[in-house]
Amino acid sequence: MRASAIILALLLSPALGAQPGYVGSEACAVCHEDLAKEFAKTRHQAIEKEPGRGWVGKGCEACHGPGVKHSESTDIAEIIIPAKQKAIVENNACLACHVNQTARVGRILSGHAKDQVACSQCHKVHPKPGELLYERRKPQINTLCAGCHQTVWVSFQRPHGHRLRESAMACTDCHNPHNPSGYAARRVAFGNEPSCFNCHGALRGPFVHEHAPVRLEGCGSCHVPHGSPNPKLLTRHEVAVTCLECHGAIGITQAGATPPAFHDLRTARFRNCTTCHRKIHGSQVDRSLQR
Repeated sequence: MRASAIILALLLSPALGAQPGYVGSEACAVCHEDLAKEFAKTRHQAIEKEPGRGWVGKGCEACHGPGVKHSESTDIAEIIIPAKQKAIVENNACLACHVNQTARVGRILSGHAKDQVACSQCHKVHPKPGELLYERRKPQINTLCAGCHQTVWVSFQRPHGHRLRESAMACTDCHNPHNPSGYAARRVAFGNEPSCFNCHGALRGPFVHEHAPVRLEGCGSCHVPHGSPNPKLLTRHEVAVTCLECHGAIGITQAGATPPAFHDLRTARFRNCTTCHRKIHGSQVDRSLQR
């Protein structure tokens, strides 16, 4: 019954039938009716509708390849299933359309590409009712990322951290999964400044009196972005210890100098540098970054 229906669909679409190897989406829908209906509701339907893409009437075969042999034999081996291909093969199939988008550049150069992560591991090509081609809800994004980045997700369980557990933030608020690995994988704003300033804009310069680590090393020189046992996400358990990584015993008036220097760290009042130096990210009025 299905084979005859496919033949009938071909006869009703002589233009498609004339193209060698292709049967057209109508023939595919005879057997895959549910998938065809859901596909028509997604953004991928543009491949079927827009003439400039060259796949009008045969959108299914844009990803699955010519379907004549499969339609005749119904053998699954006679059709391409991208999700069962090697990651690089599947990704190249996606990039055939997404070649002019940001995803192409990052896809080839990113850590995801190096580790052979396929597009379908994060994106749904044939979403079920209520699902999306790509996830936009923060809890689902975080769960998806945590599936691979488990050690990072554990960091967010520490006492102090960004509010991912509460679903107030998503991994993609700071990271672009399609960009290259390392620093560039973070969403960057204002030149060389990291994505921290998208939320913490009040701490962004330019300042008349700059704190060198903010400009040269970035927020990670003092803060642990994914979570910390220390308040303010500091890299050390005390403010003074964090500061002393750079401001050691340089002179008698400097923090950490040999007692009885002015900054005598044996005294509790000097163990929190930010009591006096409030503008640690930069100041417009004071060279010492005091309030």
